[in-house]
Amino acid sequence: MPTGISLHVGLNRVDPTKYEGWDGQLVACENDARDMAALARASGFEDTLVLTEKGTADNITAELRKAVKRLKSGDILLFTYSGHGGQMANLAGGDIEVDRQDETLVFFDRQFLDDELYREFQQLAEGVRVFVLLDCCHSGTAIESVRETLTPQALEAQFQTADPGQIEAAARMMPWPKQQQLFERDRDHYEKLQRELKAAKANNGRVPDAILIAACQDNQVASDGSVNGLFTERLLKAWDKGGFLGGYREFHRGIQKIMPPNQSPNFYTTGTPSQDFLDQKPFSI
Repeated sequence: MPTGISLHVGLNRVDPTKYEGWDGQLVACENDARDMAALARASGFEDTLVLTEKGTADNITAELRKAVKRLKSGDILLFTYSGHGGQMANLAGGDIEVDRQDETLVFFDRQFLDDELYREFQQLAEGVRVFVLLDCCHSGTAIESVRETLTPQALEAQFQTADPGQIEAAARMMPWPKQQQLFERDRDHYEKLQRELKAAKANNGRVPDAILIAACQDNQVASDGSVNGLFTERLLKAWDKGGFLGGYREFHRGIQKIMPPNQSPNFYTTGTPSQDFLDQKPFSI
């Protein structure tokens, strides 16, 4: 029988000593992680739950690497994240350009680049299926670098304002001034890391067969909530306690139908997920 391993990360805040005084307080992310862990457990996955203070880059990387050591062809890894999302300039190719961004997951102690997550997935054995759910801002392609920017025009369309101060309380987005401040502070570190990741990606050549359903597009922000994030709440509704019938694309469409037009979940793949994988009921082992 195939093995299913799942890792569920939920951060209701971050360490203000690592983020220049910003604690990124959110409401529903730990609930999201608990609910996704319970769903995975009911589907037969071995689940690991990582909440807030434990949600450091080292801890999460270590948990992913434990899964890498155990999973073999035919097995499945489920990774879910609920928290803040960010963006930073990608310097690996040279000078900063406004349309060259890395998406980040805002872990407790530092931002985790999309290509860092991709690097961990690259270590999986050939034939391991990967399913990722990200409930955070800028998450549309946040398992590898793709170029798209959150523009004032997109923000205006989504929230009827381009003023970040009116958006941040309801959104899982690191404030722009804080993103820029932290990027400038850690610029040398992230430029070196981006170059290393670019080289490793090229040298490895392995492209993991991964399916991502993300809370929004790269140029959108995701809403928090009082119990669950908006995306996770609607995902659970579409799942209908296991009553959902269909594959991953149908699941994405089912969630999308009950989302507001200003937050459009994205369906994204890397590698070449087989038709059998795509057609499986989500969370199937």
